[in-house]
Amino acid sequence: MSGSGVKKVAEVAAKATKSIDWDGMAKLLVSGEARKEFANLRRSFDEVNHQLQTKFSQEPEPIDWEYYRKGIGSRLVDMYKQAYESIEIPKYVDTVTPEYKPKFDALLVELKEAEKQSLEESARLEKEIAVVQEMKQKISTMTADEYFERHPELKQKFDDEIRNDYWGY
Repeated sequence: MSGSGVKKVAEVAAKATKSIDWDGMAKLLVSGEARKEFANLRRSFDEVNHQLQTKFSQEPEPIDWEYYRKGIGSRLVDMYKQAYESIEIPKYVDTVTPEYKPKFDALLVELKEAEKQSLEESARLEKEIAVVQEMKQKISTMTADEYFERHPELKQKFDDEIRNDYWGY
């Protein structure tokens, strides 16, 4: 990869690192296995990013051709210089990203929908937990009328059984 291409990749990687909310994502994980896999992903990302920032972002030092001319001779050095300068490093052409970008974008849309559904379900469950905890505290002093007030479907079921003279046997 050419020097400017490597620098550009390193700059993009640095920007990507700043925009990733690792702590926010870690808070969303529930299981220990998910946390372990997430830690592995973060460590791998950091290793690759570190390599991009250090190893590949440095420009090679320019060759001091005069120094070698003095010690070896100009004819041999000129031959090497000409060969060195004729080396053409091909530019990387990304053919993979255009192929997978639509799939990735579709997955992002699906992810956002799943996130929305998950948040709605989480809110519903939180309300249900609050109701159950409240009932747990009040159950020892609650009357049948208060219980049936919260659960009218059970009152209706019992009333239907009494009306139909069904006593469970």
